[in-house]
Amino acid sequence: MVERRKIECWLTDMDGVLVHEGHALPGAAEVLKQWKEEGLRYLVLTNNSMYTPRDLAARLKATGLDIPSEAIWTSALATANFLHSQKPKGSAFVLGEAGLTTAMHEIGYIMTDVNPDYVVLGESRNFNFDSLTKAIRLINNGARFIATNPDATGPSADGVLPATGSVAALITKATGREPYIVGKPNPMMFRSAMNKINAHSETTGMIGDRMDTDIVAGIEAGLHTVLVLTGIADDAEINKYPFRPNEILNSIGDLVN
Repeated sequence: MVERRKIECWLTDMDGVLVHEGHALPGAAEVLKQWKEEGLRYLVLTNNSMYTPRDLAARLKATGLDIPSEAIWTSALATANFLHSQKPKGSAFVLGEAGLTTAMHEIGYIMTDVNPDYVVLGESRNFNFDSLTKAIRLINNGARFIATNPDATGPSADGVLPATGSVAALITKATGREPYIVGKPNPMMFRSAMNKINAHSETTGMIGDRMDTDIVAGIEAGLHTVLVLTGIADDAEINKYPFRPNEILNSIGDLVN
């Protein structure tokens, strides 16, 4: 792996690295300022497909982090990028929010429930029985099943919420069809992000707070991996896995020179 001082581009997770529960984490603003001053290219990655980059940029700005929307790469954008490469100008039945539907419209996809090429599942708080039934029937009739991310649960102030992975499991149980998942830990999400900023794996670093998504995908993509301990990872969590990041830091602020 490349030494940190030779890194020209950074990919960084958002939740647990830059922000936590609506607040910027210590050192996040300073790292972003340093990258800007040094002319380093970077992208903020998130498996959350609910929001558009513009929405997320506004949310981050409210925490004090000034990140342009073009520096945000979501699993919705990665999914749309993948579908465009597979079948340009195709059609899809989409279960998801504005972040996903906007990304699909931007690649010229038609949203339809009549013989679509794909059923695309993303994050949502508005699933209903009719839409799930329609998705199951379309997959049974030959539509290919795609999911933006594998996360089974998501956080909230009141506790965990069912997320894309849980709903995908329901559809899989009913159809016998596993989705192709584009988001982390699929290294394809990292490769599409690197393509966006013209980065190369030999000189790119990945910062994350999860061993099972950020770090393993970074390793598989050939990146310099940095685990921060401001999210879910601790010594017990790290020791569950047979692989290790290149660096373990208390927070992203430890990257400030």
